[in-house]
This record gives sequence, structure tokens and C-alpha cells, in this order.
Amino acid sequence: MNAEAEEQTGRAAFLVGAGIFLSRIAGLIRQSVFAHYFATTAFASAFTAAFRIPNLLQNLFGEGVLSASFIPEHAGLLADGNADEADDVAVAVGAALALVSAIVVVIGIATAPLLVRVLASSYTPEVRALTVTLVRILFPGAALLVCSAWCLGVLNSHRKFLLSYTAPLAWNAVMIGALVWMGRRSTLPELSVSLAWASVIGSALQFAVQLPAVIRVSKRLRRRVQLQHPAARRVFRNFVPAFMSRGVVQLSGYVDLIIAGACGEAAVAALGYAQTLYLLPGSLFGMAVSAAELPAMASVRGETEIAYARLRDRLNAGMERIAFYVVPSVVAFLILGNVIIAGLLQTGRFRGSDTRYVWAILAGSTVGLLASTLGRLDSSTYFALRDTRTPLRFALLRIALTTVLGYLAALPLPRALGLDVKWGAVGLTASAGIAGWVEFAMLRRGLTHKIGRTGLKVRYVATLWAAALPAAGVAWFIGHVLPPLLPSVVAMIVLPAYGLLYLALGHALQIPEAAVLTSRLRRRVRR
Repeated sequence: MNAEAEEQTGRAAFLVGAGIFLSRIAGLIRQSVFAHYFATTAFASAFTAAFRIPNLLQNLFGEGVLSASFIPEHAGLLADGNADEADDVAVAVGAALALVSAIVVVIGIATAPLLVRVLASSYTPEVRALTVTLVRILFPGAALLVCSAWCLGVLNSHRKFLLSYTAPLAWNAVMIGALVWMGRRSTLPELSVSLAWASVIGSALQFAVQLPAVIRVSKRLRRRVQLQHPAARRVFRNFVPAFMSRGVVQLSGYVDLIIAGACGEAAVAALGYAQTLYLLPGSLFGMAVSAAELPAMASVRGETEIAYARLRDRLNAGMERIAFYVVPSVVAFLILGNVIIAGLLQTGRFRGSDTRYVWAILAGSTVGLLASTLGRLDSSTYFALRDTRTPLRFALLRIALTTVLGYLAALPLPRALGLDVKWGAVGLTASAGIAGWVEFAMLRRGLTHKIGRTGLKVRYVATLWAAALPAAGVAWFIGHVLPPLLPSVVAMIVLPAYGLLYLALGHALQIPEAAVLTSRLRRRVRR
């Protein structure tokens, strides 16, 4: 990969990462305010479950599926100079998504009682009835998020990254406003209903802020819908296995919801808090690099061997960037997880016991964090090669493993060890990580057969751990010797210290990414 292409991809990854970072910070603020009022109560679990059920729409038709099917075709047409055809494909895909989403919304609202009865059977009748109400409110908002994902697909293909990944700021802002405005004057059931309506309004706003930019970059958008366009038909053909892959992932999420519900009324809410943090590194770094690389990899042209060499270069460079950030994230969650959680969430009804419970679940999640984040980039490489079926086969096996291992680790194992059933949520997340490593190994092996050998060097990964572990140890000691302070103040002291120490050790150990980041920081300080 030449220096100019690497710089362009790095800039794109930075824009994606910046957008995701801002959105995730807003999401963390939202979760902090939510935790202040709801903590790990049954009503928190009700809202968490209700929020995940309509996510069927977003997961099946959202960014992941569009990345697999739509973006490679759309970006490829743009790379070949076929802007008119690219716009025709965008209109066809957008129309199809809108129609199918509307149908699913109607079905979801009608079947909400059945869905809740199956997925939240352990809830009390009062909480279950509230969950049904919330599901019915939230379903239209999920459809609007699908439309937002379509906008993201169009803008990403045009290498316009920042707006789409900052658009969720609008959604988070509306929900935070609802929590603050209604929190002190409402009961928890009333507040949860207000928050659900705020989510729908925020979803509409997230779609609306992107639409003008889509119209600007796709000036040739036409009103007619050409579903029979050859490129559109390829999108729909590749859409099917990607849809099925996301479907089994959604099914796995529902299984997790059922198992977590069996671990106690606090488990679903605690799992939701842990997942917010667990998904942060994958979103910030895995998604940033993958989203930036996908249009570039899909646009690679040339002889097969030359093209494969370019793909290998891009894939290896992307994996190094991801690992540089994800390895210290794993260490931070393991060693400093209590500091992170307390600093973000420990306020109002959210107590120290809640912090320790969420930390344990978060620690279990770290088992597969690196594998799942690197696997996202591997899947993007398959998508760039117009292969959506291979990742589907591997996802099916991962889901089967997750279901079996998750059940055994979450329910029979705690009983056999004489532990409270609530600790089964830790086993649930840890077993999912084991399945994630199995899937990653299969993705890696398949890519080796397709484009040649790729992967991280053992020495490079070992160096990352050699920088992260001592840095975390020193940061833990700093937190341990501090006088009694507010959790948020402790976090503001300990976590920056950890980050700076990791960066300094990485620079001393000659990690390339550390040198690049240090250079950027120095330039900004001088300015």
C-alpha cells in the first residue's frame, strides 16, 4: 500500500473514529444518566429488554448488512465512474429497505405480547406489561434507524464519513434531555415510557440530519425505482446471506436475553451496562478501521495477484492499528474496570455493589474482545471480495457454540460451584468470547486460502501487552493510594495516567502506532 493511499485510509479511519468517539461519549453520558435513575432495577431490565427486541430491524437491515452487500457495489460503481448507476442502486436499495422495514414494524407491534412472553418470561406481570408497551413504542424508531443506516452506506461510499458517525449525537441528546426533564417528576415506569418516545424522536432526527448530505453527494438521485438493475440485483443477492448472518446474531442476542433473565432481575440491566462499555473499543477502533477500509478494498482494481497483495497490505495495517488500541482496552477493563464503571455510572440509585457486579460481567466480556474486533475487519475483507456466504457459515457455528456454552456457563455452572445465580451473567459473556475466538480463527484461515497469509505478528502483540500491563499496574496503584474522592474524580486521575503511561511505554518499545500518535500529540501541543 503506497503512502498516499495509507494516508487517505488513515484519515478516513480517523474521521470515522472521531465520529464514533463523539457518539459513544454521548452514549456513555446517556447511560450514566439512565443509571442514575434506573440503576439495576427491574424497570431498567424492562427498558433494556424492550430496546433490544425492536433492534431486530436495525441488526437485520442496518449498517452491518449494508456493509456486506450495498457499500461494495455502490463504491465499486463510483470507482468505475458510473455515478448514475450508483444512484440508481442507492434508490432501489433505499426503497426496498423502507418497504420491508414498514412491514416488520407492523408485525412487531402486533406480536409484541408474544415476543415479550418468550424473551422476558421471568419478569413479573407488571414489568412484562410495561415491556410490551415499550416494545410497541420503540419499533418505529428502529425502522427510522434503518433509514439512517442507508444514508450512512451512501455517504461512506462517497468517502464522507464524519456526519454519519456523529448523527447519533442527535438521538442521544434527545434521550438525555428526556431523562433530565422527566427524571425528577416521574415514576420509573412513567420515565421509561417517556424515554421510549424520546428514542423514536431521536431516531427521526438522526435520519433527518443525514438526508440533505445524501442528496448533495448523489445529485443524480431519480424518483423511479429500478429493482431489476444488475448491480441492484447483486446487492439483493449478497444481501440474503448477510441478512441470514445478522439474523443468527440477533437470535443469539435473544438467547442471551432469555438466559440473562434467568440469572435474576438485575442481570439484564447489568449486562446492558457492561455491553455499552465492551462495545466501545470495537466501535471506536474496529468499526473505524473497517468502515474506512471497506470502500477502499472494494475499489481495488488490477490483476488478481496485485489486487490480493494490496488487500493483504491493507488488512495487516488495519489489524495493527486495531490491536494497538484494543489490547490496552482489554487490560483496562480487567484491571481498572471498577474505576471506569464507578466513574461513569456510580451515582443516584447506582451503588458500589452494582459497580462490582457490572465489572465482573465486563471482565468476562474481555475474553473475546480482541477476536471480535479483528474479526470485524476480516469480515469486511470478505465483503470487499463480494463473499457474504463464508462469514455466514462461520457466524452460524459461533452462534451454536455461544448458545451451548452460554447456557452451561450461566446456569448449571454457578449452581455446581455454589454461587448465586446472578453470577451466571459473567459466564455468559466469557463463553461468548471463546466462541468469538473460534470464529476469528476460521475467518483467518479462510482468508489465507483466498488472498494469502495475513495476520498479526506474535512479537507485535506481545509488545502491546508488555506496554499495557505495567501501565495498568501503575495506574491501579495510583488509584489505590488516592484519598477518598468521588468516583468520577478518581477516574479522571487514574485513566489518563494509564493512557499516558501506555503511550510512553509503547514509544519506548518502538511500537509504530505509538510513535505516530505521539508525533500527532506533539504537533497539536506546539500549535
